[in-house]
Amino acid sequence: MRKWCVLFTVSCASEGHTELHTLELNTHMMKSLLALALLLLLTGSASAQRPRHCRTPALLSGSMSVSARDGQDWAMAKYRYDAIGQRIRVWEFGNVHNRSFHLNMLFLFREGVVYSMNYRNRTCEKNPLHAAFHPSRIPHDASLLGQVVLGGSSAPGEGLLVNTWTGDVPQTGGKYLATVTEFGCLPVSTLYYTEQSGWVITSYFNAVTGVEDPEQFLPPSFCEDVPMEEETLDFFSAFF
Repeated sequence: MRKWCVLFTVSCASEGHTELHTLELNTHMMKSLLALALLLLLTGSASAQRPRHCRTPALLSGSMSVSARDGQDWAMAKYRYDAIGQRIRVWEFGNVHNRSFHLNMLFLFREGVVYSMNYRNRTCEKNPLHAAFHPSRIPHDASLLGQVVLGGSSAPGEGLLVNTWTGDVPQTGGKYLATVTEFGCLPVSTLYYTEQSGWVITSYFNAVTGVEDPEQFLPPSFCEDVPMEEETLDFFSAFF
């Protein structure tokens, strides 16, 4: 009696059992192909969804670079962002109008106060903060410019899927382009334009969700008895 060997099996079957083995194999293959097709369908549906307006994580740590006046003015900074307590801490250095600077600033929006601190000299300035806290997010009236992959898309891990949004800022007469990650809504870059300032370009990197040390949002002891200055500042005072 002839025997038939079924591919991917160890044992052979006699001719009388060939049809049964073939039926079982075909049934198994059909189930596998159906499951694969369903998985591809779900994956395709997920990737084809239109990007949505999103909000950056409430607690975020990272670094950023800011440039203006065609790169003549620039700054590099580390930041800590707390949308829950409405607080931002910035450590930075840069060059504005050919003058270098170092700043260590704490913005407390609920209290309406900005602290500028120098730990080396243990000096502190306290100014009124003339700005409302605006959570880092894509505004609801922003328009989607497009979705692209930064880097490559030939293999996993080669690129980063991002969405770019554009909109206007009626309060200043400005406009912006904001790019965030598709997954996580982490900021990647922002281009902001007004007639007065021209283009201000901000790039974000090394972002980590969370804040490792919440005490970074507390002013140091040498700021306790400092009187309030008359000059009012806003968040952009940390840069230009």
